[in-house]
Amino acid sequence: MSAGQTSDATSSVETLNVLTRTRTGLQYRSMEMENPPTSASELTSLPAMSWMRFAKDLYDGRIEQICILSDLERMKSEVEELRQLHAASTTESEDTLRAKTKEERFDGQSWDSLKAGPFYDVLREHKDVLPDEIPAELPQDKGIQHEINLVPGTKYCVARQWPLPRDQVKVIDDFFESRRQAGQVRESKSPHSAPTFCAKKPQGGWRIVHAYNKLNDATIPAQTPIPRKDVIIDSMAKSTIYSALDLRDGFYQILMRESDIALTAVSTPSGMLWEWLVMPQGLQNAPATFNRCVTHLLRSKD
Repeated sequence: MSAGQTSDATSSVETLNVLTRTRTGLQYRSMEMENPPTSASELTSLPAMSWMRFAKDLYDGRIEQICILSDLERMKSEVEELRQLHAASTTESEDTLRAKTKEERFDGQSWDSLKAGPFYDVLREHKDVLPDEIPAELPQDKGIQHEINLVPGTKYCVARQWPLPRDQVKVIDDFFESRRQAGQVRESKSPHSAPTFCAKKPQGGWRIVHAYNKLNDATIPAQTPIPRKDVIIDSMAKSTIYSALDLRDGFYQILMRESDIALTAVSTPSGMLWEWLVMPQGLQNAPATFNRCVTHLLRSKD
């Protein structure tokens, strides 16, 4: 129950507009209160009660009504203001996420945005290792390849492809054509097959996903430790310079072991069967391999 309070200058009687919750819904009713408390001390000088005691008394029926005294017009105005703010922020958030493309999100890391930084000259000197676009070619062997070790006795890992809407089929076909031109996939005759589908990205567009469930169930899990965020933060104590590397298409920069390429075969709704020459998304041990590769590349050579 909530209430609004109005004032009568010629009388000590206050009219309360009370919103009551009934079995048929919320209903307003008016009630008069003679000489109601007017100061904060009078309103708050009530016996102390714990939340547990309050909940128990309310449940047992010892508390019949709960009344919140407030200025009705002010309360309505504040509620409407909050509602408008929430609606505006929600709409803006959704529109912003929908409008932001991957390129726009990386604009803050462009060369122009770095000109005012203290390390701009050093970065420009080594710009060959910081390309704006990843070359459309098979990556070099970095000394770490992704391996898929199956449980002994495993034969074929096959799951049937299901139909998808036409717009998603085109997205998948365009995706694989771009990967084919980059040398990252090739047509396959593998006895293994996993279906492909699309997942909506928060910022708009589609993420291509492979349902490697059966292959993952038959894969021996890797025990490579994954870094913990709290440990990393602790290790940064007393540091003065911080840096971060954001690898674009990081998984696709790691080669597959040649003997395991056939295991990565995926089908598409348009009837194609592709196999990956680089590490695809969705494999069980892919995060462990990626972490092992990064550790290998950044490990001190001293």
